[in-house]
Amino acid sequence: MPWLIERPLNPTSKQWITNFMGELTELLDDDGTDNSDVVCSLLSRILYASPYKELQERDPLAAFALDPRQTTLEAERYIATDQNKFAKVKPLLWLWRCLDPTPLGQSLSTGMPIRAILASRIFKKVGRNIRIFPYVEFSVGYNIEVGDDVTIHRHVLIDDIGGVEIHDGASLSDYANVYSHHHDVIASDDVSLKRTIIGKGARVAYHSTVLAGTILSDDSMLGAMALATKHLEPHVVGLGIPARPRMWKDRKNDPRFTSYTVDSTEHKLPLEIRANPDFHKKQESRVDPEEPDNE
Repeated sequence: MPWLIERPLNPTSKQWITNFMGELTELLDDDGTDNSDVVCSLLSRILYASPYKELQERDPLAAFALDPRQTTLEAERYIATDQNKFAKVKPLLWLWRCLDPTPLGQSLSTGMPIRAILASRIFKKVGRNIRIFPYVEFSVGYNIEVGDDVTIHRHVLIDDIGGVEIHDGASLSDYANVYSHHHDVIASDDVSLKRTIIGKGARVAYHSTVLAGTILSDDSMLGAMALATKHLEPHVVGLGIPARPRMWKDRKNDPRFTSYTVDSTEHKLPLEIRANPDFHKKQESRVDPEEPDNE
């Protein structure tokens, strides 16, 4: 028996939501409309129950604050950010952040489908049936690849500037952090971008952290408050700081695991990218010899 139960809305409410989602999709896909104008209009309606032009006349500061063209997001200051790609997704990221605290964002009936619509236009790839809870944040958004039936819970941070893959059925629990960039120990401005991969059916538990360049293989699990500094093989449960294999799931004769989508013993990561051109040669860092780099 599944532990989640369906909570269907009444037909009138369901039809209203369907109509609104259709309107939102049409507005965002209209090539003749600037998405920043769409965001201003939607936020003005939702937050102030007013057309945007009327809000500009009545309260210019409130109108100014809604406009994504007047905001500066953290990723815009990164030298590694592709400014052209980010400019395309920025209005949608701003709409996402502004809607999350509202009644529309807090209700699963409206918040989840809205975030799914935005994710499909922000992420590099989005599969079917993605479930994203409120207050999830991304660094740039356009470097995330998500498979089918992925769940991302509240207050998750995905630093995707170096690329993050989240495969089918994976789950990121509340307050989990997934990183894809790394600062040199001695020269903090020396930044490397490393792809991070969360395998099929993998689970990243509450308040845990996955460091850049780490692979969590299919069906692996990173335990609560753990820190993944090295890869986890399939079916391994990693616990602690740093996370080490502590348990193995018994999957003998399980037909689901005759092959793997992500197996850290075989999966090859792309080479890391130097994000700051001022550092042409990597400087030596003091590293604990018992904790070698992920590579």
